[in-house]
Amino acid sequence: MCLLIKIDRYLRRTGMSRSQFGRLAINDPRLVTDMMRGRVIGPENAARIEHFMAGRPA
Repeated sequence: MCLLIKIDRYLRRTGMSRSQFGRLAINDPRLVTDMMRGRVIGPENAARIEHFMAGRPA
């Protein structure tokens, strides 16, 4: 599944804002907005994001 879709579902379940998610996951408050605009996330950051979501389930 696309990482952006996973993030969107996580945000809906938790009620967390995009900026808070990015800040907590990889210390980048513009992460989600930039991804929606086409930013490509490298494998290291993708792993960090997945790990963040797995460690903080909704």
